[in-house]
Amino acid sequence: MSNIKLFESNQIRTVWNEAEQKWYFVIADVVQVLTDTPNATDYIKKIRKRDELLSQGWGQLVTPLLVDTAGGKQKLNCANAQGLLRIIQSIPSPKAEPFKLWLAQVGSDRLDEIENPELATQRTRELYKLKGYPDDWIEKRMRSIAIREELTGEWKNRGVKEQKDYAILTAEISKATFGLTPAQYKKVKGLKSQNLRDHMNDLELIFSMLGEASTTAIVKTRNPKGFIENQIVAKQGGSVAGKARRDLETKTGKKIVSSENYLPEPKKNKQLNKGKKK
Repeated sequence: MSNIKLFESNQIRTVWNEAEQKWYFVIADVVQVLTDTPNATDYIKKIRKRDELLSQGWGQLVTPLLVDTAGGKQKLNCANAQGLLRIIQSIPSPKAEPFKLWLAQVGSDRLDEIENPELATQRTRELYKLKGYPDDWIEKRMRSIAIREELTGEWKNRGVKEQKDYAILTAEISKATFGLTPAQYKKVKGLKSQNLRDHMNDLELIFSMLGEASTTAIVKTRNPKGFIENQIVAKQGGSVAGKARRDLETKTGKKIVSSENYLPEPKKNKQLNKGKKK
């Protein structure tokens, strides 16, 4: 249901969590919008009383964060998208029904993809087309996904298990390839929660693929074990792409890293205005 616009509502205050790279939403604002209740705090107490499992897991779903209010910054209960959708399941309001139907559809789609993995690839292509990406870019992006999956599979087979370790290894490849970590790269492009590679141009995607494909080739040849050995190889694989990038930049006189992105124009304009204020 692409027409669900709750998270873009101006009535809902949001907080960006830099450490998690996720948006958090003020729960009381969401409840107020979905129910038109005059007292969101009381309403939340009632849904927690009705839903014992929700109440038991409340501490895992909810995070108090500092939010701008009329009386200055105050700590308000917030939740990320996953936590918020769980809370919405317990709201008996007609306005909440589209979200419940959407969640049911997402669940059904994922079960279908488990039965037939090709469906996931088809849906990904369709989503990129709906967002307006050109066909040739989509082909590169799909190839980059396949290369990434092969690399993470090799890491997993060699003892790299933790998600944070995958992030560190990816950052090593990115630093060696582009001279930037993914977090730094996202700042160049004015991104927050968006996927960095979804906002790369053709050459950026190509060098990103080269860095990860080179790392995979070295991993298969040298068979590193554990995080430390794979970290060394990640730097080596990224340096292959980094050297190629610098060679091309020397030949063309143009930098590969670009601030260009595929953000909708309103978001680009908003970021431009923020930049002017500084």
